[in-house]
Amino acid sequence: MTTPEAEPTQPQTPDPDPVTAGREAPDGAAGQGGAARPEDRLEKAVRAAEQALIEYEIAVETFRVEVENFSRLHHQKLGPMYARLDELDAEIAEARAALSGDPEDRRTADEARARVMPMPGVEELFHGWMDGEGLYPEAAAMLTDQSVRPPQRVRPSDEARKLYRELVRKSHPDLAQDDQERARREEFITRVNAAYARGDEPLLRELSEEWAAGPVPEQQWPSKSEELYARLEWLSQRKELLTVVARELEEGAIGAMLRMAPDDPDQLLDEIAEQLLSQVTEREAELARLSA
Repeated sequence: MTTPEAEPTQPQTPDPDPVTAGREAPDGAAGQGGAARPEDRLEKAVRAAEQALIEYEIAVETFRVEVENFSRLHHQKLGPMYARLDELDAEIAEARAALSGDPEDRRTADEARARVMPMPGVEELFHGWMDGEGLYPEAAAMLTDQSVRPPQRVRPSDEARKLYRELVRKSHPDLAQDDQERARREEFITRVNAAYARGDEPLLRELSEEWAAGPVPEQQWPSKSEELYARLEWLSQRKELLTVVARELEEGAIGAMLRMAPDDPDQLLDEIAEQLLSQVTEREAELARLSA
């Protein structure tokens, strides 16, 4: 997998070697010349696996944010154009049916009109507050007295991405050595992810200062080979779960669209808008011709 510094458009499955490294060392076996204990080799494997997993999780999360932001901005910017095209298609079909009097043309016109006025769904019934997945983030923020800040663009700024990567590498919950420290890190990383999703550079800087001022836990690594083996197994399972998430993101419709513009997904939105505007102009000209 390319490292986050290379800014992959979508995550790639990482080299599994760090997760499985060190398994050939049997418990109690001495290193060459008796210079190294088996636990030392396992400890190095655990550290390498942890860092590899964190880098992969960063790649998956940054891609997930781009997919979510692209989807929301796609709906916000292009939704009205799609609605206008549907309306024009219905009007053109109705004009043709009126001119021809053909029952088949009338049926086609009715179908086109039905697409313009669909049955109300959950989103319409709850006036944009909720969909089938639950409350929208903006609605949840309003109900909890949080600020409502929709994303400004698909891909957060370079500075925001840099701050985000640094914070995750320092504060990731997988680096915790006890339950209390894991809980502290999980609460903190949730705020980091939310700030990054909004591209909020000032808040990410504040969080960086907050982490730097907080307690720095001592790194304590297990001394027993069995515990280290269990740790490696957990990291391997975690990587497999992330791989499933990454695959679902890549294979989704929005993920496929993002692969079309890996360098500038915001420009892709503008290009689609131009294409839709051209289609609207063509439909309007056709409707004017039929109505003349």
